[in-house]
Amino acid sequence: MKQMKKLFKKILVVAVVLGTYAGYASETLEVVPTINNVKKGNLISVSDASGQIIYSGRINYNGNLTSIFNFNQLDDGVYKIEINRDFVIEINKILIKDGVVTYLKDSKEKIYKPVFRVEDSKVFISKIAFDSNEMTIEFYYENELIHTDTVKGNKILNRIYKLDETLRGDYTATVKTNERVYIENFKL
Repeated sequence: MKQMKKLFKKILVVAVVLGTYAGYASETLEVVPTINNVKKGNLISVSDASGQIIYSGRINYNGNLTSIFNFNQLDDGVYKIEINRDFVIEINKILIKDGVVTYLKDSKEKIYKPVFRVEDSKVFISKIAFDSNEMTIEFYYENELIHTDTVKGNKILNRIYKLDETLRGDYTATVKTNERVYIENFKL
């Protein structure tokens, strides 16, 4: 009788384990978009289908975007989410229908921001431009335009600009591309 109970328990445990495995096997694995992984300090903006910005702000916590930001409060429709990170802007669209949030996979886009580096009187500017045929670079000294450069047809911008060492003060470098302006303020 004691052996019968042990055998029955073992069969029950095996049945539960197999049932659990079968339950997980029938579920589909959904890939979570990288836009979900956000860090404290990233900027977020949410706009509706007409382009009207509904929310814009700074993310205060590391984690999953859908747990930090409650998209269920939004009306049904398509929304564009921009996460502005250190060197890249990630753009994704979501569909909200009956309180259910769905990421639209075909709408994912990445825009690489320019990287500015200043050493002595040299300014190094690098930008990957997969999505643009033209970039305009401008330099301002004390809010006065001192140099303009337009780069056409390059996928990667790698430029070094030498500034006048005798002109000490506040400088601004801008890169304009795809209706966006990237600004870097620095001093010599």
